[in-house]
Amino acid sequence: MAAAFCSSCCVVIPCSWSSRRLLHSSAHPLPLNCRNGKRRTRRSKSKSHFSNTPTTPPPSPRKLLTKCLPQSQKESQLQPSESETETEFEFDRLFSNLNQATLKREAGSLPSAIFLVAGTTIGAGILAIPAVTQESGFLASAITCVLCWIYMVVTGLLIAEVNVNTMCQLGSGGVSLVSMAMRTVGSVGVQIVCWSYIFIHYALLVAYVARSSEIMTNFLGIPLWESATIFSLLLGGICYFGSQRFVGAVNGVLVFGIIISFAALVAVASGYLQWDVLLKANFQAVPMSIPIIVLSFVYQNVVPVLCTNLEGDLSKVRTAIVLGTSIPLVLFLVWNAVILGTITTVEMSSDKIMDPLQQLQSTNEVVGPIVEVFSLFAIATSYIGFVLGLSDFLSDLLKLPAGQSRSLPYAMTLVPPIVLSLLDPEIFFKALDFAGTYGVLVLFGILPPAMSWSDRYSSSSPAMKLPLPQLVPGGRLTLSLVVGGAACVIFSELLEKLGHP
Repeated sequence: MAAAFCSSCCVVIPCSWSSRRLLHSSAHPLPLNCRNGKRRTRRSKSKSHFSNTPTTPPPSPRKLLTKCLPQSQKESQLQPSESETETEFEFDRLFSNLNQATLKREAGSLPSAIFLVAGTTIGAGILAIPAVTQESGFLASAITCVLCWIYMVVTGLLIAEVNVNTMCQLGSGGVSLVSMAMRTVGSVGVQIVCWSYIFIHYALLVAYVARSSEIMTNFLGIPLWESATIFSLLLGGICYFGSQRFVGAVNGVLVFGIIISFAALVAVASGYLQWDVLLKANFQAVPMSIPIIVLSFVYQNVVPVLCTNLEGDLSKVRTAIVLGTSIPLVLFLVWNAVILGTITTVEMSSDKIMDPLQQLQSTNEVVGPIVEVFSLFAIATSYIGFVLGLSDFLSDLLKLPAGQSRSLPYAMTLVPPIVLSLLDPEIFFKALDFAGTYGVLVLFGILPPAMSWSDRYSSSSPAMKLPLPQLVPGGRLTLSLVVGGAACVIFSELLEKLGHP
């Protein structure tokens, strides 16, 4: 897959089918904001600008070709206007994804992007939500879930904004967090990104492999190492050999399986639901549940892949993130309501809360297998997203040219989690807790607003010259609130750990 970028100015001219050709360069993409040839007029103090009179003839019924002109030809077409206005053109996309074999455009699918975000978000975190929220109650935990969802949507949009600006500056697609951090927060930020990103992804992949292999062993009766190997090689092979559309289709099937198994679980367990229990609210116990809830909404690792697949179209990226995370939000709320509304007593043992899922499985023989199937689907969708994100990150870290073999990044992604999960079968909850408490809030809580702050307001940032829209409004106040929220949770957890060693 290659990305064809345009530079300088673009005008739309009619052409016949026989005269169509792709004109592109490897320089920076358009510093213009264009969409479907629509023109917008705004005030400007620049000396060179577009006139309100089109320089091209009216479009004919023939096909339209977007032609990129050199800088010299662009300047010759710029006509001064006494009203000092300029016209902006809005493009559907920043670049085009090309198939290297056929040289035909392979446009990213918005439904596939939504399923990718939803599948990545719905992971093992949902299995731990009832355990960490039963003390606070459903009402308080529902409010917390909505607030955490809004927070994580904002940080994902900030990453997308910086990612598209970085692609504009570098003139290439497939930009990961390393390149984004280097351009915005420097070498220190790169080191934080690298180690945090790698550790979090490996920790969560280990947790996913450990839990999925345990489920498969219970179902198939095979050794644990065979279950871990089959799960990793099957889904890893889909990510490695499959095209964008195929991986998106697999994610769609898995998400559909999640919905079906989830609906069956709700139908079975709702018969035991006690509605008065859902009104319980203990807001003092909310802080202890925030790290796991935030972890449950992690999807930001696939945002760079999302921006590349959707060809830098910020409108589609925004839609994919909002809708893709809304599906898990609804699932989390219903899931938590069913579990907490069914389990009426909180059992404590040695200062440890018993998992409500275990209580539910012990009271109903039908619920147990449904919970296992739902868990396997949820882990599989999240595993695919994390494999794609980590392999893309390692490719960028290793500076592998586009189109070169991806065998090494995928081997580095798939093999270590298998080994670590087999060394300690009980590592699932340990890895989940540590990754959610500290790593996620640093990497996907503090870093995105820090990069966006530098990208928007640094005088040396080249993105200051690009009229790309901001996906998150509110300016410095919003960015400060995002950083402050993550910092407060991290420090409160540190104080809690120090107070109760």
